[in-house]
Amino acid sequence: MDDTQNIQDGEIIEESSSTPATPEQIDQSQVLLSLEEMIKSNLASLEKLRTELRQTKEQFDDSFNNNPTFRENSEQAKNAAKKKQETRQNIMKQPAVAQLSDKMKSMRLDLKEKVAALSDYLLEYQRLTQSMTFENDGEVLEIINSAKLVKRS
Repeated sequence: MDDTQNIQDGEIIEESSSTPATPEQIDQSQVLLSLEEMIKSNLASLEKLRTELRQTKEQFDDSFNNNPTFRENSEQAKNAAKKKQETRQNIMKQPAVAQLSDKMKSMRLDLKEKVAALSDYLLEYQRLTQSMTFENDGEVLEIINSAKLVKRS
């Protein structure tokens, strides 16, 4: 009789509380927590590696900047680059060259927009078909997704 009362009490408690988590939900939450921990660990590792790389690059650059011959050659190269840039600017003033430059800018913008549209189309195609490939003129192409983290403003 006590067992029956405990069961009834248990049922009342269950009815008044939220739905208990299923084993699948518990597994998914453990996977999510583990994944979040791996992401955080990887972010920390990346930051540490970036710092070490920055320090190593400074040491590397100092090796060249402390060499008088290298500094002299660098100065000559800077002067030559200035002359080259001046010549380039003079050529860019020509109407035909300026028109070609504007046309290239427009084409690059159009290309960027088309690549973004293709990406959107492929994501939708992948979502609808659950396929990671797309066939074009007998050629099988693989759909690659890329994700990255960007700080919010």
